[in-house]
Parts: sequence; structure tokens; C-alpha cells
Amino acid sequence: MADDEHPWRGPDDVDAVTRAVLTASRLLVAVSARSLAAVEERVTLPQFRLLVVLATQGAAKLVVLAERLGVNPSTAMRMTDRLIAAGLADRQVNPGNRRENLLQLTPEGRRIVEQVTAHRREEIATIVARMDPTQRGALVDALTAFTEAGDEPAVSGAGDDAHPLGWSDLPLREGA
Repeated sequence: MADDEHPWRGPDDVDAVTRAVLTASRLLVAVSARSLAAVEERVTLPQFRLLVVLATQGAAKLVVLAERLGVNPSTAMRMTDRLIAAGLADRQVNPGNRRENLLQLTPEGRRIVEQVTAHRREEIATIVARMDPTQRGALVDALTAFTEAGDEPAVSGAGDDAHPLGWSDLPLREGA
């Protein structure tokens, strides 16, 4: 992009920063979509969100999952039924209250989350590697400040918290 298209007017130029973040978010959405493409025949985006919640937060009751995803319990029930039928999740009796069931990931469900996350991480690493090292440092500082301002938890280098997607506050579409 040419400097004269979106000239930087200094740190108070919120509009220029907003445009840059929107452009970067478009790239990140494309990376995310490509990472899900390999599993799109098995899970929808809303179903994947549910798998990520289970992967990051562990087994949960249906009403808790619905709350975390911002959907009605009936929507969460349909999603879980489809994930169970696909072998990606299962229901177990809650050992703390035998009248309740908990939904949890199966090993195959965990593999799907890890596969998508690994693909996303690889593609982002490829993009970042094309940047000048000085730009990388500035990007880390800027994105850290941005995510802190948005109250998003940091992602570590590996482990179960390597794929929180900040989706607990985003509602899913009905019928997902």
C-alpha cells in the first residue's frame, strides 16, 4: 500500500490504526478459514468453536457450553448431538452429580482442534518470517498492547492454551 493512500498522521490517528487493524484482521480471517478447510467436511465453524471451548476449558455441562458460546441450550444440544455422532465428542455422567451429563472431547475431537491450530500457526509463522526482524519486534509490541486493551488472554507457545480463540463472548447462529 502506498504511503499516500493512508498517510500516518501520528499516534492520535485512530482512523489510520483502525484501517490497518481491519486489513490485518482480514488476513487473519483468511488464514483461519484456510486452516479450517481441511476439516470442513467434518465440522462447521460453530461446531469447531464448541470443540475449542472443550479443548481449552475441559468437560462441561450443556447449559455451561451454551452460555460460553452465547447460544440457546437447544442450539448447543443440536451441535453436541452432531459432534457425538461424528465421534468428536461424547457424553459422560458427571461424577460430582450423577443426574448430570458432561460433554467432553474424544481423542479424535482433540486431534481436529490440534490439526487446525497447527495449520494456522504454520501459516502465520510463514507470514511473520517474511517480515524484517525489527518489524517483528514492533508487531509483537503492538499486538500485545492491542490484545491487552481488548482483554484477550495471551497465547503461550504450546499446550492446551495454544488455541483459545476469544469466542466465548461471540454468539453462534441458530441451527449451527
